[in-house]
Amino acid sequence: MAISRLALAAVAGLFVAGVAGAGLAQAGSGHGGAGGASVTPNSASGTVGTGGSAAAGSTSATSLGLGAQSTTPTQSSSSLSTGGSAAAGEDGHTMSKSGVHGSTNNLHGQSMNQAHEPGGVWSKSHTKTKVHKGELSSRTKSMAHEPGGPPVKSTTGTSVDLGR
Repeated sequence: MAISRLALAAVAGLFVAGVAGAGLAQAGSGHGGAGGASVTPNSASGTVGTGGSAAAGSTSATSLGLGAQSTTPTQSSSSLSTGGSAAAGEDGHTMSKSGVHGSTNNLHGQSMNQAHEPGGVWSKSHTKTKVHKGELSSRTKSMAHEPGGPPVKSTTGTSVDLGR
């Protein structure tokens, strides 16, 4: 039994709505996450996803990850997607890196995004997602900083065990 495109689209839509609802606030961060599974005697499927954003000054950074797996006694299918972005003002610098590695039952993805401005203003967001032999997990950490105070930090995570 494969995870339907509709199910993946629904989870992705809820996930994006959660991230969009988190909003961007000056020197703040927000997150959203979701996970779910269906296990029967002959099949199991699950999805996980997290995302977050942070903003300070004219910097912002966002990252997200979504993983899914479906198994039967004779077949297994997995997918993983991750990405993000960073933005800074005219004098700022950005860095964005995303990648997925592994094989069918062992996928690992990571997205690291950050933006810096002169004077100590910065935003960062980092998501790690894993689909490994029926264990699915995703975690996002975001931070934002403006001089004069400590960084604002936020972390969210979700995991699903298909029990296979």
